Amino acid sequence: MGNSYAGQLKSARFEEALHNSIEASLRCSNVVPRPIFSQLYLDPDQHPFSSADVKPKVEDLDKDLVHRYTQNGTLDFSNNLTVNEMEDDEDDEEMSDSNSPPIPYSQKPAPEGSCTTDGFCQAGKDLRLVSLCMEQIDIPAGFLLVGAKSPNLPEHILVCAVDKRFLPDDHGKNALLGFSGNCIGCGERGFRYFTEFSNHINLKLTTQPKKQKHLKYYLVRTSQGVLSKGPLICWKECRSRQSSATCHSIKPNSSVSSTVTPENGTTNGYKTGFTQTEAANGNSSHGGKSTASSSTPARPGNYSLSPRPGYTSVDQATMFTSGPPKKRHRGWYPGSPVPQPGLVAPVPTIRPLSRTEPLLSAPIPQTPLTGILQPRPIPAGETVIVPENLLSNSGVRPVILIGYGTLPYFYGNVSDIVVSPLLVNCYKIPQLENKDLEQLGLTGSQLLSVENMILLTIQYLVRLGQHQSRALAESMLTTSEFLKEISYELITGKVSFLASHFKTTSLGDDLDRLLEKMQQRRGDSVVTPFNGDLNECVSPQEAAAMIPTQNLDLDNETFQIYQPQLTVARKLLSQVCAIADSGSQSLDLGHFSKVDFIIIVPRSEVLVQQTLQRVRQSGVLVDLGLEENGTAHQRAEKYVVRLDNEIQSKFEVFMRRVKQNPYTLFVLVHDNSHVELTSVISGSLSHGEPSHGLADRVINCREVLDAFNLLVLQVSSFPYTLQTQQSRISSSNEVHWIQLDTVEDAGCEEKLYFGLNEYSKSLQWGVTSPLLRCDETFEKMVNTLLERYPRLHSMVVRCYLLIQQYSEALMALTTMASLRDHSTPETLSIMDDLISSPGKNKSGRGHMLIIRVPSVQLAMLAKERLQEVRDKLGLQYRFEIILGNPASELNVATHFVARLKTWRGNEPEEWIPRTYQDLEGLPCIVILTGKDPLGETFPRSLKYCDLRLIDSSYLTRTALEQEVGLACCYVSKEVIRGPTAALDLSGKEPERAPVIENDSEELLIDLERPQSNSSAVTGTSGSIMENGVSSSSTDKSQKQSLTPSFQSPATSVGMDEGVSASTSGAGDALKQECDSLGPPMASSTTSKPSSSSSGPRSLAWPGQPPRGCRGLHASLPPIVILSKAAYSLLGSQKGGKLPSSSSLLPHADVTWVSSLRPLLHKDMSSEEQSLYYRQWTSARQHHADFSNQPDPASGARTFHPRRLLLTGPPQVGKTGSYLQFLRILFRMLIRLLEVDVYDEEEINADHAESSEASQSEGEPWPDIESFSKMPFDVSVHDPKYSLMSLVYTEKLAGIKQEVIKECKAEEPRKRETVSMMLTKYAAYNTFHHCEQCHQYMDFTSASQMSDSTLHAFTFSSSMLGEEVQLYFIIPKSKESHFVFSKQGKHLESMRLPLVSDKNLNAVKSPIFTPSSGRHEHGLLNLFHAMEGISHLHLLVVKEYEMPLYRKYWPNHIMLVLPGMFNNAGVGAARFLIKELSYHNLELERNRLEELGVKRQCVWPFIVVMDDSCVLWNIHSVQEQTSQAMEAGVSSKNVSLKSVLQHIEATPKIIHYAILGIQKWSSKLTSQSLKAPFSRCHVHDFILLNIDLTQNVQYDFNRYFCEDVDFNLRTNSSGLLICRFNNFSLMKKHVQVGGQRDFIIKPKIMVSESLAPILPLQYVCAPDSEHTLLAAPAQFLLEKFLQHAAYKLFPKAIHNFKSPVLAIDCYLNIGQEVAICYISSRPHSSNVNCEGVFFSGLLLYLCDSFVGADLLKKFKFLKGATLCVICQDRSSLRQTIVRLELEDEWQFRLRDEFQTANSSDDKPLYFLTGRHV
Repeated sequence: MGNSYAGQLKSARFEEALHNSIEASLRCSNVVPRPIFSQLYLDPDQHPFSSADVKPKVEDLDKDLVHRYTQNGTLDFSNNLTVNEMEDDEDDEEMSDSNSPPIPYSQKPAPEGSCTTDGFCQAGKDLRLVSLCMEQIDIPAGFLLVGAKSPNLPEHILVCAVDKRFLPDDHGKNALLGFSGNCIGCGERGFRYFTEFSNHINLKLTTQPKKQKHLKYYLVRTSQGVLSKGPLICWKECRSRQSSATCHSIKPNSSVSSTVTPENGTTNGYKTGFTQTEAANGNSSHGGKSTASSSTPARPGNYSLSPRPGYTSVDQATMFTSGPPKKRHRGWYPGSPVPQPGLVAPVPTIRPLSRTEPLLSAPIPQTPLTGILQPRPIPAGETVIVPENLLSNSGVRPVILIGYGTLPYFYGNVSDIVVSPLLVNCYKIPQLENKDLEQLGLTGSQLLSVENMILLTIQYLVRLGQHQSRALAESMLTTSEFLKEISYELITGKVSFLASHFKTTSLGDDLDRLLEKMQQRRGDSVVTPFNGDLNECVSPQEAAAMIPTQNLDLDNETFQIYQPQLTVARKLLSQVCAIADSGSQSLDLGHFSKVDFIIIVPRSEVLVQQTLQRVRQSGVLVDLGLEENGTAHQRAEKYVVRLDNEIQSKFEVFMRRVKQNPYTLFVLVHDNSHVELTSVISGSLSHGEPSHGLADRVINCREVLDAFNLLVLQVSSFPYTLQTQQSRISSSNEVHWIQLDTVEDAGCEEKLYFGLNEYSKSLQWGVTSPLLRCDETFEKMVNTLLERYPRLHSMVVRCYLLIQQYSEALMALTTMASLRDHSTPETLSIMDDLISSPGKNKSGRGHMLIIRVPSVQLAMLAKERLQEVRDKLGLQYRFEIILGNPASELNVATHFVARLKTWRGNEPEEWIPRTYQDLEGLPCIVILTGKDPLGETFPRSLKYCDLRLIDSSYLTRTALEQEVGLACCYVSKEVIRGPTAALDLSGKEPERAPVIENDSEELLIDLERPQSNSSAVTGTSGSIMENGVSSSSTDKSQKQSLTPSFQSPATSVGMDEGVSASTSGAGDALKQECDSLGPPMASSTTSKPSSSSSGPRSLAWPGQPPRGCRGLHASLPPIVILSKAAYSLLGSQKGGKLPSSSSLLPHADVTWVSSLRPLLHKDMSSEEQSLYYRQWTSARQHHADFSNQPDPASGARTFHPRRLLLTGPPQVGKTGSYLQFLRILFRMLIRLLEVDVYDEEEINADHAESSEASQSEGEPWPDIESFSKMPFDVSVHDPKYSLMSLVYTEKLAGIKQEVIKECKAEEPRKRETVSMMLTKYAAYNTFHHCEQCHQYMDFTSASQMSDSTLHAFTFSSSMLGEEVQLYFIIPKSKESHFVFSKQGKHLESMRLPLVSDKNLNAVKSPIFTPSSGRHEHGLLNLFHAMEGISHLHLLVVKEYEMPLYRKYWPNHIMLVLPGMFNNAGVGAARFLIKELSYHNLELERNRLEELGVKRQCVWPFIVVMDDSCVLWNIHSVQEQTSQAMEAGVSSKNVSLKSVLQHIEATPKIIHYAILGIQKWSSKLTSQSLKAPFSRCHVHDFILLNIDLTQNVQYDFNRYFCEDVDFNLRTNSSGLLICRFNNFSLMKKHVQVGGQRDFIIKPKIMVSESLAPILPLQYVCAPDSEHTLLAAPAQFLLEKFLQHAAYKLFPKAIHNFKSPVLAIDCYLNIGQEVAICYISSRPHSSNVNCEGVFFSGLLLYLCDSFVGADLLKKFKFLKGATLCVICQDRSSLRQTIVRLELEDEWQFRLRDEFQTANSSDDKPLYFLTGRHV
């Protein structure tokens, strides 16, 4: 058995030590031998045994073989050694007999380019038997298929075709010398030399090639036609060869593993006896079970093989066994006896078993046999006979495990044995790359060989004691299987011995008779229900009539959502948004206007009622608008469905709703989604389990996967089974509960989450009454019983014992004090607390105890027995016993229901408790049954959780953690803040506490009692208060009596946890809202006890404090009593976030991908754990996700895009969180259908010019005659300009300045907005998608991006004084709007309609929308606003933003501004739009003129609108009903199309320069609508006549107020501006992009943290050392002017009679100043300013129209100031001279300024002066 791994132990010593260790273990009958590594390194002597052992007679072998049982009752007729030494021995025999070393052999190098892979021929064809076993192979006549062995591939056989003349006959003779063979891979024939052939098939030999040595087996076909390994080729004369004709012989077949049934790895992956070592596919435990040759009873049907269907039956795999080697092995010393199969206990004899045996059985011990067996050596080529009477004698089929190497083959009654490859499969570790090994922290040299791993496993297994092997065998079964096993044991009466054992008490009395006697002694009376001692008796009628004090727990019904739940709900929502935004087109949130849901829960009646309660209390049905307030309570039932046989019909109804309501977003919540996640297909294997595959059928059905309006939210506390390599949920769609690492993080929250980690960590608090316990006394009793009843499942034994314990504790506490010594202290203290607490006061409240009994039959038995004992003791009014069966409703006795109703206070007559929370305060035992706990929430009065039955059958992470999850809850902060406070009395003298009236039966404390918990765990000595129980002594005077106090907590010093009540705590919002409510922050870890705390403190459990004192106490978490196995796992956490249970297989339905994997890191977050499990676990075949395999070619995973997983610890508040998520999802959808629009009243209404026309109301269009006679109202009324300089009017001069000053001095305010529902006529941004407009928005494929073409368009601009080149990007679909040259390449013009055109399905005016920074948020989708009709819409964008806009709006025409305008303001865009449009108008007039159209007939209007215009309205004034009431305004939403078509139909429209509509406000009154048309400023949305305004330009330099400036110029040119008042525009408040301010930074950054630059620093003296800024000069100037009025125009401040005179421009110079706009153009119409003395003069870039004569017309105040602004210093000087300013104005050198730009950025210059 060679070992070629360098750097390991010397292989010979290692193997020898292994063999010695195994031998010793198998032989040894008393001591457990030392582990292999101790022997290897610590033993000086390698010979552990003397040779004086007895040698038995060989004849005894046949007789006694069948009686040999291994320890756990399995037949063993092999010595379990590894087997490939046989091959080595055979090889040795081929060599010369001398001890000379073998001659090294150098193989001829392979031809260049040929394949050299092991197992393939040089032509690259596969020769391995595994690959070819199903192939039909044609071979020439006279040839046979044989198997060759390659030293490099010990586990494979290579298939060859060899001429049978060169092979030996049956007797090992008559083989011709030489060789003749063919390659069956590539088909090459005629190899005449074996050397040549061995090179071709890549045997890569290190010794001389010999056919005798390397051709090993004949290959034969089985009855199924599978090619498999047959008999050995007998190259030497065989000693006892049987003719295959006379008997059915089966040859060994190493390809067994490939023919195993699909569930190959049925090892649940459980750990052996809770140890932390694992092997591959499942782990060592599996191999172990079988190595010990487990006895599986022969039962008909599927169970004939093993507890799991994973063992192969005879026709599936061939049988063989191993024997000791032919020659003496290094590890076998002369005379050393061959080991008898590992006996530690006496060897039992076997009696035949009936065919109806259960899955598990162990033999009954009987007298040992004398003598040791010496099996015969079996050579490798030998046949082993299976005796005919094997099965009838033993009653079981022996399981033979394939180990390693070649084995003999069987003959005879082969159907009576089972061969399993499970052991060897455990070690099939995939070939790991070096990088994988590095990840695991290993090197290749550290890996053990497979044979050594198997040996180590066997060595480990033979050292297992009896209980571990039993635990191991039990852990092999799935939960369903072991529950069936228990049920079988109960039904067939196998438990009768055990039951009769428990018919007597521990003192030997007949239990039933004793109870009868007690009942007779008591007579008719019963123990008083509450407020009295156990000795006080009353009549049953009196007991039933007793009414407790009403103790209203008002918190109970209020549904609150706590901060962590809100946070998690928001996380869910943002994940849904992320799915919608992902671009995968899988979710379109803009499509939905409503939310509906269904919640699917596992089969638990209580869970259904609990979820219903949460749904009702949360009000979510009314909030989502699904139900009316009155009916919501009863209608709630259709929203919560459980996974039972009726789900199909209910689910079909739901899916119909999904299909019928495409605009509703449905959410399917699958709560506790880890439960029963089995596939529909595997249903046939489920043996009629009712819930099998139901979840899969619902969640994974095709309709659910395809419904675009359905989100699936899976919710689980134990999501590991959903996180495999086949998971259907993307890891990015997992939402994890928030982790808070310290109590401080929890902020002001009242309560903290106390979960599994906190329980584990509480053991380090150093208190004597830990929250997590193991009842050592109980465990010892269990072990004794298990030895006595080896054939029963341990849970049955545990359950019977537990029933007895509780029964005797009840008797001990009431009538038979002598039984006290026979109850474990743990049980006694629990029962004492339970039955004594209701007696303490008048409220009668008490605690709940949960006893977890997974088997329904055992649970019913427990309820029956305990109820019988309770009733016979007269305690039936004291506490209730309830069977918590998921399949049925709660059943509570009427007198207890009456008591619950009294406490609750306001319940209706017919009220009954439906959830465990409804039992708050009721003293009761809940026997909780069912396969898994299903997420039910328990009341705060739950004080004890007895999990002593949860043992080795629960060795997966999910199974174990969900059991402890029952006790998880929220607790007061103090519990976690000061853990040492929790009930520590160690080291204190117990003080005498106040005693309650009658203490004759008070418990005594016995200092000698054994502790129930080993002190080593808690790190303290056992406290005398530890158990609060005493031995049965009635002599009180001899012992100190201590009575725990239940009086007001103020007097209570410290009390035993055994007699305390964990009810209320401050705020008690505790578990109200379910798991849901638990409040605040889920603290995943707890802070360590502070070292500064002075000594141990004591914290009382609040008992039942008098009313008014509630809320003073910390409510403590329940106490959990675990089995030893569970305690050793959960109690061993040393730090970090993960409990030790995290090292277990995560769930029984998954399997590890590899036994070599990194460990879970102790501080892994749940996100990291998910990624770990997704990498290292795989779904088993019966798992619902098994079918979701990754794509074999690409390895890509398929996730369902609309599926999310919400995960958080048990009882943390997930239900409340997902109900809140539904609510905010709905709000968000409504918000998506809503828009925030500006809602502001018009400004400056008090000094508006009266612009009413004589026209009557209700006219649809203005009359040009009367309209042109109206004066223009120069005042600006748009509220966005509320902080700007007023425009001077004569009216303004008359207004009191103080008033203005008062209302203008306010701070810049936040603009008012209001939320509006979007209608079918709204303009949308990119986030809107719908069926109608997706063509308008999207392109069908990426290739179409290139379908839009770029066209240059050049024209000359007199204003810019140069040619301007713009670019159009025109999608193919929009080319019809343009005219191209004949060749089709050059863009000539954009088509314009005629004035006379009348098309109801089009608007005439091209719409231009300048947009910047709003590629996503700009409202550029006008499809709905235009009602889907044809229109020409052009986006005007800056060059650098073009790619973004093109990406988001691929179907829009874009007009791209030249690069020189990248930093320009909105003025530049408007200027270029207007210039381009005028140039285009001329081109179109020329084009159409050639077609005979008059020039003035071409349509001259364009629409220029902002990218934030969202809705349009039409208003009409309703008649006033009486004098007193003002006439109302009715308004309705209309489309942009109808607004434009109406305005375009205005008579004589070409005589108007600009037309617009008013800004919407909720304050619009009939007064403001009295005039249907106004002649005033229009903004944001205008129809612009580019023909009339040809000579009026936008100022292309401007960043602000460009529209006010343009309106004033247009008006002064005598042109008409008309506002339609019966239309209004709503503008959306868009928070990004638009004309935002530049962030003004220094041009050269000196340091990062500079103080902000103030507006007055935007200018500086020329050539100064001032900090130069990186911003456009014009922007700096405009911002400076807004803030510089006090410096520049001091005389103008609040002096509206004397405004600042501005020639040809309107600039904002601050709200304190009025500006008088005057146009210098001849014939312009200006405001009358006769007699006005101006306080200042502003000249901005003035042109040649401004002359000295014009300025001399105006009068100025003394001390008025002047500001002249020019492009550069020279033009500034020229302007001063040209305008003769020095005549009237005084200038100083220091009054010259420039904007703070560098000379490259072309600063603007200005000069200030004073009037003289």
